[in-house]
Amino acid sequence: MKYLGAYLLATLGGNASPSAQDILKIIESVGQDVDMEEANKVVDALKGKTVADLISEGKKKLSSVPSGGSAPAAAAPAGGAAPAAGKSPAKKEEVKEESEDDDMGFGLFD
Repeated sequence: MKYLGAYLLATLGGNASPSAQDILKIIESVGQDVDMEEANKVVDALKGKTVADLISEGKKKLSSVPSGGSAPAAAAPAGGAAPAAGKSPAKKEEVKEESEDDDMGFGLFD
């Protein structure tokens, strides 16, 4: 993923067809190690394609991925009757624990 990110950064910088060396410079500039085989694979796979083409292909692929659905309808109270006036059912409070790991355990260049 970091190789693709570096490739896209190079294209944003004005390089229409970045090389593996361009990817190397970008990734090393943030102190990460580079596997030149992986960098070459990315360059070879993207040769002759524009970023707009890649985004278009990706949108087509994502459109076929199920993304959930609508929420279920609210159920009627048990017994079918509302509680009598003045009497309210006991409410249970749910305690949500927030995760301290907001980045989901990985960084951009891991």
